[in-house]
Amino acid sequence: MTRKQRRGILISLAVAILGVAAILTMFALKDSIVFFHTPSDIAESKVPPGQRIRLGGLVADGSVKRGGGTDVQFVVTDTIKSVPVSYRGVLPDLFREGQGVVAEGVIDAQGRLTADTVLAKHDENYMPPEVAEALKAKGVKLGEGATHKSNN
Repeated sequence: MTRKQRRGILISLAVAILGVAAILTMFALKDSIVFFHTPSDIAESKVPPGQRIRLGGLVADGSVKRGGGTDVQFVVTDTIKSVPVSYRGVLPDLFREGQGVVAEGVIDAQGRLTADTVLAKHDENYMPPEVAEALKAKGVKLGEGATHKSNN
C-alpha cells in the first residue's frame, strides 16, 4: 500500500467517524430541538397538539390581559392568523402590543400556546431573524410606517 492510498483511507475513516458522531448527536438531541412556527402554520394544522414549539409574530393590539399575580394572556398574530398565548411569569420590560415576540411552550388541541418563555425585541429596529423572515413570507410589511392589525 502506497502513502497516497494510506492517506486516502485515513481521511475516509476520519470523515466516516465524524459523520457517525454527527448522526448520533442529532439523534440524541431530537427531543430537545424546538422548531419555529408562525400563527398561520398552527392554523393550517402543521403542528400537532402537545408539541413544544417557538411561536413568533406580533402581539395583537388590545389583546394583553393580566390576571392575578404573574398570569398574562395575549394573542400573537402574523396579521393573517392569530394564536392565543397564556404565560405565567415576568414579561420582558419591552413586551407590549404591536411589537415582535417569540413565545416558547406547548401547543394544545385548541391551538392555544401555554408558554414558559417569552422573548421581546430589544430595540426599535430589531426583530428576531426567523420572526422577520416568516412575517415577510406572509406579506407583512416591517419597518418604519408599517401598521399591524390582527385578522383572525
